Amino acid sequence: MNQEGKNSDRGMRKWRPFASMPEQYIGLNEVLKGLNRVEKPILAEDRQEQINEILMRANGTDKKVSLTYYRKGECITETCTIHSINIHAQALYFVDEVFDIKNKLLLSDVLDIRFV
Repeated sequence: MNQEGKNSDRGMRKWRPFASMPEQYIGLNEVLKGLNRVEKPILAEDRQEQINEILMRANGTDKKVSLTYYRKGECITETCTIHSINIHAQALYFVDEVFDIKNKLLLSDVLDIRFV
């Protein structure tokens, strides 16, 4: 057997035991997700007013905004357009730029918004 064959065989044998423990991968992924989680930031009242003003100006227009929001322990930033705002439900509907899908977000989860 040539030198190249030995290396490739050894490589396969070397990693084979780890392929039999999918539970370990799942557990490790959960631990890594937990490390990246952050507490929801608390916004000052004047910052909330600025966000509301920009939301009202962007509502129903085709102007692109950079929207940062809190979801499941993460701060997510997306470029999108504001589709509509439902004051009664305290919800914001936006269309993301990547998939062109309408998403719902609670107004209380909005952390920042800026025109692009």
